[in-house]
Amino acid sequence: MSESKTIFTQKLEKGLAILEISLSGEAVERLFVYFTELRKWSRKVNLIAKGATYEEIVENHFIDSLTLLPLLEGGDVHLLDVGSGAGFPGLVLKAARPEMRLTLVEPRLKRISFLKHVARTLKLEGVEALACRVEDERLLPSDQDFTHVTSRAVSEVGPFLEMVSRFSNPGLQVICMKGPKWQQELERAETIVRENGYVQSKTLSCRLPFSGAERNMLVFLTNTRL
Repeated sequence: MSESKTIFTQKLEKGLAILEISLSGEAVERLFVYFTELRKWSRKVNLIAKGATYEEIVENHFIDSLTLLPLLEGGDVHLLDVGSGAGFPGLVLKAARPEMRLTLVEPRLKRISFLKHVARTLKLEGVEALACRVEDERLLPSDQDFTHVTSRAVSEVGPFLEMVSRFSNPGLQVICMKGPKWQQELERAETIVRENGYVQSKTLSCRLPFSGAERNMLVFLTNTRL
């Protein structure tokens, strides 16, 4: 086993054990291949912070993305990841749970090329990578059968909820990935939440295993207007 694979695997498995998240050996292998391609492409394409260490990449991108896994349990999951960038969290989650369906939305073409390359390399089926913005009704019709919507790219709860409010099929869950100031954001989003018929159903909180950074996943249900 190469040094980079040893570092990646040990760090990932230790961090996930702390968070009580379990992955198969095949999933860990796919994530290492993803990690390898990410580092390779990052030499030419701006995907992650320059100079990030192996340990920082594993925690800040892979483990951080995988904190959503407990919210994606159950039957036929179809996740929409808005502003996917280098595939965080959506493509990491798909590599971990290949049975789920995934739609990635990313306007930058070089990043779309990377996302498609990783999906092909990992032989993942049921992945669509769209070079557009989430408002594009032509490429991303509002009547799709998404079960979950999320993003790491949008900074505020309110604007994100408003941005994805056209996806309102019953039971759709919108997951906002937030840091320690989520309560202030939620207060500022009160009018948007009410006017768009959202109900906050749960909040899942944790700390990343090595840095201790606070993570909060706010889950909203749509189509709750009376």
